[in-house]
Amino acid sequence: MTDIINNTINKFAYGHVFTASDFSVDVSKQKSVNKVLENLTKAGKIRRLSKGRYYKAKTTEFGELPPDSYQIVKDLLEENGKLIGYITGYQIFNELGLTTQVSAILQIGTIKDKKNMNRSYYRIQFVKQWNTITKENIPLLQLLDCLRFFKNIPDAMPANSCHKLLNILSELNNNQRNKIKKLAIKYSPQAIALLGAMLETLNSNEDVEILKKSLNFQTFYKLSIPQEILPIQKKWNIR
Repeated sequence: MTDIINNTINKFAYGHVFTASDFSVDVSKQKSVNKVLENLTKAGKIRRLSKGRYYKAKTTEFGELPPDSYQIVKDLLEENGKLIGYITGYQIFNELGLTTQVSAILQIGTIKDKKNMNRSYYRIQFVKQWNTITKENIPLLQLLDCLRFFKNIPDAMPANSCHKLLNILSELNNNQRNKIKKLAIKYSPQAIALLGAMLETLNSNEDVEILKKSLNFQTFYKLSIPQEILPIQKKWNIR
């Protein structure tokens, strides 16, 4: 059995997170598999990410590389083959160029209520998502999350964040713009107002009626975005 497990692990890519169920061994022998994995961990051949979850670490001149964020949380993103979550927050802020900071906090947008947890040196936080999560929706939901948590983008100036988000929105096609407007309705008023102001800034003829109808225009949003970056922000009660 040890040979089977070792041979299988050798085929895994560095950073790939695996569990006892990933080995071609009879279910009745799962305890033995766990024991072998524990011994391999003690011997330093594999690393333990969290209870029952392991990975093969790659060593570089700068030290060991941890698994990427997807590998760390992949079991929290799907359930019975159905998407129930997606990576968002600090990771996406960084990927979209909104911040250069790399956080030890991994945030997951999810349709299920879950408690925050720790995994190795990562803190995993869950953010409630009320829209249906699909592969096609995820990039739009991540973008809306940036608007929702605009004030929480670390080490970023509002002007720079707004400018970069405007650039990203400008690359959406008609179908994507219509889709993001519908998805935004289940978001916070701030996210809706920001989306409306940005879309109208990009195209004064953009149909944003669905966004306007969902807002209470007695509420104001203090975001400190310069007027020259978002000229019509006052129309959307952004200050």
